[in-house]
This record gives sequence, C-alpha cells and structure tokens, in this order.
Amino acid sequence: MEYFGIVFRMAGGLGLFLYGMKVMSDGIQQAAGDRMQRVINFMTGNRFMAVLTGMVITAIVQSSSAVSVMMVSFVNAGLLTLSQSIGVTMGANIGTTVTAWLVSLIGFKINISTFALPAVGIGFILRAIRWKHQHLGEAVLGFGLLFLGLEFLTSSLPRIDAGSLSFISAVSGLGFLSVLIGVGVGTAVTALMNSSSASTAIIITLAFGGLINFDMSAAMILGANIGTTINAPLAAIGGTTAAKQAALVHVLFNVIGVIIALIFFRPFVTLVDYLTPGPREGAGITTHLAMFHTAFNMSMTILFLPFLKQFAVLVSVLVKETAPEPSKSYTFEYPLHNAPELAIVQAEKEIRDMAGLASSMYGKISAVLGSLHDAPDKERQVDTLVAELHERETTADEMREELTRFLITCTRQQLNQRSQRRVSQLLRIIADLEELSDECYSVSFLLERSVKKNLLFKHKEMEALTPYMGQVEASLGFVREHLGNPLTEDQIRYAGELEARIDKSRNKLRKLGRKRIEAGENVKTELLFIDLVRRLEKLGDYCFDISKALTGAK
Repeated sequence: MEYFGIVFRMAGGLGLFLYGMKVMSDGIQQAAGDRMQRVINFMTGNRFMAVLTGMVITAIVQSSSAVSVMMVSFVNAGLLTLSQSIGVTMGANIGTTVTAWLVSLIGFKINISTFALPAVGIGFILRAIRWKHQHLGEAVLGFGLLFLGLEFLTSSLPRIDAGSLSFISAVSGLGFLSVLIGVGVGTAVTALMNSSSASTAIIITLAFGGLINFDMSAAMILGANIGTTINAPLAAIGGTTAAKQAALVHVLFNVIGVIIALIFFRPFVTLVDYLTPGPREGAGITTHLAMFHTAFNMSMTILFLPFLKQFAVLVSVLVKETAPEPSKSYTFEYPLHNAPELAIVQAEKEIRDMAGLASSMYGKISAVLGSLHDAPDKERQVDTLVAELHERETTADEMREELTRFLITCTRQQLNQRSQRRVSQLLRIIADLEELSDECYSVSFLLERSVKKNLLFKHKEMEALTPYMGQVEASLGFVREHLGNPLTEDQIRYAGELEARIDKSRNKLRKLGRKRIEAGENVKTELLFIDLVRRLEKLGDYCFDISKALTGAK
C-alpha cells in the first residue's frame, strides 16, 4: 500500500507540474498575444536576428512546441519565409533550455514553497480581478503551480526504495546501449507529454533523486528534443507546401542534431564537465544536465547556422510543391492547439486570399468591358465571364461560411481583448468581401444583358467610364495591400479620398447618362449604363467599409 501512495503522490505532483506549465504558457501567450506576432516584423533575411527572436520568444513562452506551431502557422500564412523559420526554430531550441536552468538553480537549492504558494495566491487574485492584465495573473498562477508540483514530485522520490527499482539501475548500466534506450524513452515520454520543457524538468528531478545516472539522463534529454517535434507536423496537416517544409525543418534539425550528439557523446559529456564546476552528484547533477541541454542546442545551432540556405534547399527537395486539386469545394480546418491567436493569423491569410479572389473577379470584368465593343464573338465572351464569375462567387460564399464558422469557434476559446476585437473586425471584413464578390457577379449579368439585347456602350461612354473603373480598382488594391494591418492616419485619410473621388465620378456619370437620354439616345442602353455606374460605386463602398474596419485593427 505504501508504494501505491508513493505512485499517487508522484502522479499528483506530475499532474500539478504539467498543469502549472500549461497555465503559465497559456497565460503568457494570452498576455502577449498579437504583440508576440508583431515580433516577426524584425525577422528579415538576417539569420542571426531570426535565431535571437526564436530564442527570446521561447524563453518567454516556455514552450518550443508552441513556438514551432507558431512558425508553421506564420509560414502557412505567408508571413515568414522558409529560411526565416529555420533560424527561429534554431533559436527556439536554445530558448527552451531556460526551464532546465530554472529547475536546476531554483527547484533543488531553495525552499520552493516559500515563493510557490505566494505566487499561486497572487496569481489567483490577479486572474480573478477583471482588468486588462488578467492573463498576467494566469501566468503567475501557473508559475506557482509548476514549482509546487515540482516540490511534491521531489519530496516523493526519497521515499522510493532504489532496490525495488533495480531494473532502472540495470538499464542504466548497459553502456552505450543505455544511452540509446534513454533517447528512445525521452522521445516517447516527451511525445506523450507534449512538452520538452516538462519532460526535461522531470528527467532532472529523477536524476536528482538518484534513480537514473547522468548518461541516461543526458540521453533522455536528447530524446526530448526529438519528441518535441511532433507538434509541428500536426500543425502542418492540411497546410501549404511551405508549412510542411517548415515542419520538416523542425524534425530534421533536431533528429540530425541528436545523431551528431550520439556520435560524439563522450567528448560532449567531457565538455559539459569542463564548463560546469562541481561534481555530477546530488544537486550538482542538475546543473550539469542543464548545461548539457544548453551546450547541445547551442552547438547544433552554431553548426547548422552557416548552412541555413542549403538546409532550406534540402527541405524543398524532400517536400516538393504540389499542384492544387481542381474543382474542390472550399474547406477550412485549423487546429486551435493551446493558442487560438495562431489560428486567427491563419484565418487572416485565408481572408487575404478571399480579397484576392474578389479582386480577380473585378479584373475579369474590367478586361471584358474594355474589349467587349470590338470583340468578334461578344456572346461567347460574356458567357465565359458569367461562368467564371459564378464559380468564383460560389467559392467566395463557401469561404465566408467556413471562415465565419471558424472565427466564431475561436470566440469560444480564451482570447484576450485585442484578439476578441480582431475577430469581430475580421467577421465584418469577411461579410464585406463576400458582398463585394456578389456585386461583381451581378455586374457580369449586366454585361450579358448588354450583349444579348444589343445594348452596347459607345466609345465615348467607355472613355468616360474608364477613369471611374480605375478609381474602383485603386480602392480594391488599397484594401488588398493593407488587409490585416491597422491603418495610419494618412492611410485612413487616403481611403476617404478614394471613396470621395468614386462618389464624385458616380454623380458625374449619372448626369451624363441622363443628358444622353434627354438628347435622344437609346433609353435602355443609358439606363443600363447608369445601373453599371451604380453597381461599380457599390464596390467602392464595400472597400471603404473594409478600410474603416481596418482603422480599428489595433
């Protein structure tokens, strides 16, 4: 019965530790949210800046898995290139070593309960109060729970009779085979726990309790680096080719790094002993393992960093661009994971694609309208236009339905206030884009009626219409260029000027149409002309509505 009590205490401590890490990581991500996403603006072609960025973000979030998922999301959304994501992945591996140092320097050398319990109390109060930094309280609460769980886990270990666990000692004494077994166990445990930081902390705890020796512990830490790669491929499922390549980067970098470390395992351990003062016993083994974790990840980053471009080429060869599947209904499924803000980034990418779809519909209309008067087969040209725009308008309808459903699902997650506002703005933008595509489709019917009833516009009418269509096109281009970013005051002013010009041109063209009716021109043709002018102006209205939504996207 005593052993059952020990197992339950260890399970409880482990559960509290893992829950604390999740709460802390989620709280930090919620508090940082879109601010963290803005950091990607600094990730230029400079590989060193990318490494530094990945290292800092992971050290803050305390989860290389979350950062790898974030990178796959950004690559899939077109916000990062493959080369940039490689640098961030390297930096993330260094940043994740912070947990090992926290556990080794704090977890076993001071009385954890002296600050863990106050952190739980303070975090709970900050989380319960309704204020803008509520998620910061969640992070503090998670921090306290994490170390409280570690204390329970540690206090349970001395109760274990090492003789009753002789099989562990036997496995630890098999030489290099023990190292390989350790890698396998570390990989499996980390994949199951879904956190290399958590598994590393537990490995250090077991080593401190004397249950596993240094070699076995170091090998399990190497395995943890492989096990943590499981999240990136999962995040890339259903994504673009670039997203799958970014996920493969994370897997290959860690796996190849572990293979190199195994080949030079003994020299590597000697280097760690040289860098870390003190014996590899008791509390000393914890700092040695933290140094081993850090030295391994830094060494692999230094080794691979000069070959970043070659690494990108290798991944591009292994995962080649695939042709899109034809005539497939639009669907959008994206795992929310532990950070729904990342899913919002992916939804924004799809919304930009939706804006591109609407813009392409207008481009088709503009091209046909400009060449229709002199086209040899007018009916065939407008029939083709209507068919093409019908297909694209159907896709736009499907995109609105799927993206709206998805964003509403996001609202049921724990979003910070900024993300909640972003979701509301995105829902408005999606509705306007779908209405814009509907209006383009309606214009195609006007052109079809113009041909079928022989109500063609004259060259003078087309000359008057061309600048007006250019203004609408400029408004569409402005929306596509700035979609997903908050507008500056100058950009807001420019959007208003574009809308004013479109309205002024609409009034002028409507007057011209009425004057031609009074002058005896074909009434049906001129009414069709006025209707076309009105519908084109509606496109400008939708663009301006989207610009107003972007005004609040801060």
